[in-house]
Amino acid sequence: MKILHSADWHLDSPLVGRNEEHSQYLRRQLLTIPERIAAMCRSEGCDALLLAGDLFDGSYTQESFQAVSKALGELDIPVYIAPGNHDFCTANSPYLAEVWPENVHIFKNPVIEEIVLPEFDCRLYGAGFTAMDCPGLLKDFRAEGEQKWHIGLLHGDATQSSSPYCPITSQQVRDSTLSYLALGHIHKGGSFKAGDTICAWPGCPMGRGYDEPGVKGVLLVTLEESVTAQFLPLNTSRFYDETLEAGDNPLEAISSLLPPVQTQDAYRVTFTGYAAPMDLNAIAAEYPHIPYLELRDRTLPEVDLWSNIEEDTLEGMFFKALHDGLDTDSEKLQRQLKLAAKISRQILDGQEVVLP
Repeated sequence: MKILHSADWHLDSPLVGRNEEHSQYLRRQLLTIPERIAAMCRSEGCDALLLAGDLFDGSYTQESFQAVSKALGELDIPVYIAPGNHDFCTANSPYLAEVWPENVHIFKNPVIEEIVLPEFDCRLYGAGFTAMDCPGLLKDFRAEGEQKWHIGLLHGDATQSSSPYCPITSQQVRDSTLSYLALGHIHKGGSFKAGDTICAWPGCPMGRGYDEPGVKGVLLVTLEESVTAQFLPLNTSRFYDETLEAGDNPLEAISSLLPPVQTQDAYRVTFTGYAAPMDLNAIAAEYPHIPYLELRDRTLPEVDLWSNIEEDTLEGMFFKALHDGLDTDSEKLQRQLKLAAKISRQILDGQEVVLP
């Protein structure tokens, strides 16, 4: 049996902090997620799709609902949804206000419900939020039944035991005796094993800001002799948040970091270290093929590394020891000593240090 596990689409997100052009582009990208997920189900030959909540970001539009309904309804496999804290199940939520395709089952209550899938020798357990907060739904739960596989589907937080969003502990996961627990809520993917149970969350399928950087995707869960969960990336818009030491030539330094071809991905590069004044607009102008490029200058004016070696202080003695070591024929050692002095000066100046 193959299952695709996804969560946290956050359709209709307000996308705070982006300019209007970028916001419109990201909204269009978000609306492609349902069809991308459905296409991946087909290409991977999946037998079911699990959606662990927050498909919508609060109030929803008909455009986003229709995108979800159409993509899921065209699948010839069952789809199971556990509403989360952003799309909790109430009278005005899409889960009660709209008519869903027949192959879509929504867990509408904060009480674990069971569904037997006899063709896969599997029992599925799920529940949904009916308010922004939700108690720990896995507390005192234990899977029962003669089926080989027991799968749980919840929107919950397995990273904080004090979370108001259905907190889940490793002991609860262990005691559940589930084969696999499919979670949503945490936007950075993760997993752990407790006892014989794999607990995993795929993260969001698309970042919406620099706090959600890098490659995003879904999990392909395979139930054979054992349970495996494989991360599959989605080709959605991405955010990259990078820190770069400016050095003597910041334009040359950034050239090794940014892609040489057209991209709609967003890059934020923060220059650090010691550097002469920079013209960030001039640097950005060299990259017209990256329309969503943000540069930040966090450098400090260039300093004399050895300015205080005559001071009778611990700092002065430290830098004097490094400086005295430069009296060597080894160019490699000289470079290492200068680098040590530079890094030490950055730390003393409160700068973030990126080791070479």
